Amino acid sequence: MNAKIALAKPSVDGFDSIGRYWDKEYDVIAAKILPGEYYVTKENELITTVLGSCISACIRDKESGIGGMNHFMLPETNAGKLKSGNEAVIGNATRYGNYAMEHLINTIITNGGKRRNLEVKVFGGGKIVPTLSDVGRKNIEFILEYIDAEGLSLLSQDLGDIYPRKVIYFPKTGKVKMKKIQDLHTDSIAVRETQYFNTIKNAPVEGEVELF
Repeated sequence: MNAKIALAKPSVDGFDSIGRYWDKEYDVIAAKILPGEYYVTKENELITTVLGSCISACIRDKESGIGGMNHFMLPETNAGKLKSGNEAVIGNATRYGNYAMEHLINTIITNGGKRRNLEVKVFGGGKIVPTLSDVGRKNIEFILEYIDAEGLSLLSQDLGDIYPRKVIYFPKTGKVKMKKIQDLHTDSIAVRETQYFNTIKNAPVEGEVELF
């Protein structure tokens, strides 16, 4: 057990800041990504996240098994937009869909994956706070248009609805397990979605696991 607790360095450079732990249920190393993060691995690991209106794309090279997952908050932005004399509007670029997709795909390819072998599964885009604008719908429109425009192979999707989702992805096999999280719409105060994640990330899940 001690060897398992002392986790090996990530198999792909650049992901030391991602939270990783030994998952006892699946008996593998797990990487938990937050909004604006992504993770790529060459090993038999799982990647997990919780989604509200955000989208996660699970992408892998079906031949080599190298793959990863992203988690983006907003559809896209223009990298050329700058605040006068300040940092770029994009801030942490991977919070935006166009950058999150490009970073994920490019990292897979630069570590041995081939674009022609990529397969994609996408999740999220729920309208979890009814009083807020439907950014989830915009995220869905973006990801489906992006996949079509880039000629990527979309194997499965679970998008929209009103529920947050917990997603667990196994890049080595391509399997995804997803649970819908218990309805939280009884909250009396509508909060910004970026604050809402702190509420839903530890919420109980309900129903059976869905396989994708």
